[in-house]
Amino acid sequence: MRATPLTESAIRATPTRQQRFVARDNLSPVAALVRRHDRDRYQTALFAPAERREALFALYAFNYEIARVREAASEPILGQMRLQWWRENVEAAFAEKTPRRHDVVEALSAVIRQYWPTRACFDRLIDAREHDFDPEPPAAMTALEEYAEETSSTLISLALEVLGATEPVAAARPVGIAYALSGLLRAMPFHARAGRCYIPVEVTEAAGLDLRDYAALRAPPALRAAVKTMAERAARHLGAAGAEARDAPRAALPALLPAVIAGHTLARLRRNGFDPFDARLAAPDPLQAWRLAAAMLRRRL
Repeated sequence: MRATPLTESAIRATPTRQQRFVARDNLSPVAALVRRHDRDRYQTALFAPAERREALFALYAFNYEIARVREAASEPILGQMRLQWWRENVEAAFAEKTPRRHDVVEALSAVIRQYWPTRACFDRLIDAREHDFDPEPPAAMTALEEYAEETSSTLISLALEVLGATEPVAAARPVGIAYALSGLLRAMPFHARAGRCYIPVEVTEAAGLDLRDYAALRAPPALRAAVKTMAERAARHLGAAGAEARDAPRAALPALLPAVIAGHTLARLRRNGFDPFDARLAAPDPLQAWRLAAAMLRRRL
């Protein structure tokens, strides 16, 4: 994929393309961006109090922007520049400087001015995206779990602050890891086509996986064994999340709802024999909104 030139007008291009969706559905630019590119988090945000949804959409739009840097940049140096651009915008927001004219930057700056979320979380999210440019898979499952925590649990922590959580919510870490791991499994066809692999080396070796099968989108027993290992680790975090969530305040639940989506993804994988290339795995869950609503009503993940 060709990199988008790093001019300020080009960086504004993505929100600009959302305008027709905003006009049609009366959504803010960040809400339209999240609905189009991050269906999961868009749906979870709808269960937050109305007055806090836009703040969540701003966070999730920011997350989308930094998560897509790897796909948008043809060279690592261009990606590094894009991430640095976001660091500078976050720094400016905390310094209460006038934000650049960019829909996501402006919305995120407003969130920071209103809620003053933890600055270190933004730094951690951006720094974690540096690993998207690593040419090799992670060496061990623990390294992949650390990446999942940095990119997903950290975002949940920010969402919890926006939702008014005054104390740390223990479920944030395992929910984030489980959701990120299940998301990587769901995105495996995309990553394989792009020449990227997140299967840890220790898992590949233990399963006896030939990565040529992975690259060719074939699912022999060795690949299914590797996927099963990763799915079981995600399920372990999901179990811990369920136990921790019992003590979470009700106001925190919209930030923790990704656990419900992770659980359904893992159930789909078990049913199809841990074949990540089964097209049914990538199909949207038509009952997802109902599953999220049920979790909110039961106050259980």
